[in-house]
Amino acid sequence: MNGSPPSEPDVRSCTAHLHSLEQLRQDITACRSCSRLVVWREHVAQHKVRRFQTETYWGRPIPGFGDPQARLLIVGLAPAAHGGNRTGRLFTGDRSGDWLFRALYRAGFANQPTSTHREDGLHLINAYICAAVRCAPPDNRPLPEEAETCLPFLVREMELLPEVRVIVALGQFAFEQTLKALRQQGKVFPKPKPRFAHGARYDLAPGLTLLGSYHPSQQNTLTGRLTEPMLDAIFTTARQILLPDASATPAG
Repeated sequence: MNGSPPSEPDVRSCTAHLHSLEQLRQDITACRSCSRLVVWREHVAQHKVRRFQTETYWGRPIPGFGDPQARLLIVGLAPAAHGGNRTGRLFTGDRSGDWLFRALYRAGFANQPTSTHREDGLHLINAYICAAVRCAPPDNRPLPEEAETCLPFLVREMELLPEVRVIVALGQFAFEQTLKALRQQGKVFPKPKPRFAHGARYDLAPGLTLLGSYHPSQQNTLTGRLTEPMLDAIFTTARQILLPDASATPAG
């Protein structure tokens, strides 16, 4: 790097890029396309669990967040009813987020190991987090038609993150939706079709790798199906793939 300031076209391009991401966030937040999800997310926001009685719930769809120049994209399932649906940020204020951000911090993709609310000082480093479905679904199970309605948001988000080189899909649902989004962008997959497994790695195109991981839900973490070393291994692999051209370094 020569230390010279960015050229005027570069500045304009960056500004337009950030504006497009902001427009996408506004479009996601305003969405009311799926009546079942709208009713549920608002019901949860109004009829709070006791431990969060004094809090004001977000109660709307949740956009992705992170570094606009990210080379790592993490795709989750959907917001948790009393996590993201409460705090307004994915994997924030719930046990899944506790596991995810500890792993991201250890791998150097986050500046802190906790995510409790939108103003808690968390910053992702070379990483961006989104979800296959943007509203909290009943029983954490979106319907197929709800996933299809949300798919264009995932496609747009990927298109607005052109530096992404590694995608980590958390769970089979996110894995399948990620493949659909990539297919809509014209990506050609190896044969046989990529299949989800924890630790699965697929080099889908030059400079694009898809990694599968069990979702850090309590269903997986409390049963031992997913352990912290298993989750760490996923992001260690991501870091190793990105190491030649990424700034992420292990925490500590």
